[in-house]
Amino acid sequence: MIAPTPPMGWNSWNTFGGEISEELVKETVQAMIEQGFAEAGYRYVNLDDLWQAPERGADDRLVPDPHKFPNGVEAVADFVHSKGLKFGIYSCVGTHTCARVPGSFAHEELDALTFAEWGVDFLKHDYCYLPEGISGPMLYRRMGQALRATGRPMLFSICNWGREEPWKWAASTGAHMWRTGPDIVDTWESICDMGFRQAGLEVYAGPDHWNDPDMLVVGMYGKGNAAVGQTPTDTDYRTHFSLWCLMAAPLLMGCDVRNLKPAAREIMLNREVIAVDQDPLGRQGFRVGDSWLVGEVWAKPLADGSVAVGLFNRHDTERQLVGVAWESLGIHDRRACIVRDLWAHEDVGEFRGSYSQYVEPHGCALIRLRPA
Repeated sequence: MIAPTPPMGWNSWNTFGGEISEELVKETVQAMIEQGFAEAGYRYVNLDDLWQAPERGADDRLVPDPHKFPNGVEAVADFVHSKGLKFGIYSCVGTHTCARVPGSFAHEELDALTFAEWGVDFLKHDYCYLPEGISGPMLYRRMGQALRATGRPMLFSICNWGREEPWKWAASTGAHMWRTGPDIVDTWESICDMGFRQAGLEVYAGPDHWNDPDMLVVGMYGKGNAAVGQTPTDTDYRTHFSLWCLMAAPLLMGCDVRNLKPAAREIMLNREVIAVDQDPLGRQGFRVGDSWLVGEVWAKPLADGSVAVGLFNRHDTERQLVGVAWESLGIHDRRACIVRDLWAHEDVGEFRGSYSQYVEPHGCALIRLRPA
């Protein structure tokens, strides 16, 4: 399997948009290594849209923008690989990408071969400029087949913004992950919209096929290509990261890793929270019971028999008492469980039947219940 657990890494789009270059990739790789992200499991370094020149070459192949990548994409991939990481790239099912440079329509086999020759490990395939009357799922199947035919293992990421319910068919294309909604932006409202809309999609996720609520905005703090509206707080970002890990979502950072505030670095390097996302059982978390207006509970069964639980307060101004009953998790109400706070890195105590905690506005208490 290429993706037995959700992929982790970095993508250029959220912060940099088209302002990408060979130098940026190299500096980002160095920062990921020096700050401990590579060691924590963030392996993919992915270029998004606008790495390409405006036109294909004389041989009809995609051409890297010569000003951004004077030594070509293969040299960038070689550098990333030399540091023990994996390299990803971007294309589109349509005639053009979303930024109007050449897409892969009618060039799937040639583009897949080109990516394989360059040493690409990850392809994000977007959904703009689809020719009228052409089936999007069919084009994704075409690219999936082309990637497999190269003989090089490449993670295939479908980005059709949740249209045509890709969770029902994307795995049949050979995709390893698929977007379940529109692009995320750096606001609390967008975090909630992208995250909590995953309820009900858990049955479609598992090892080697993951629902993707889009990239992380943790650490952007209102800067970059996806920064709009009111900047999230560290509490918002901690809730964002907790929810993505409960959902077994891909963890692709969208911030400027080179200039990351300590609080954001601490959030995304929390090994106990990452372990929830990367748990080998591969279960996506699910909402427990009906959602309230301000508070709700999500649970994720783990491979060792414990359960990760998120207690969320979506209220803007008031602390909220949020609790979970053992029976809603399939645990007998007389069974003693050790409750561990994964953000505080400490055991809270032994409880029977239920557990509740006051949660600050926009906050999340992320706990792990281990039967005693």
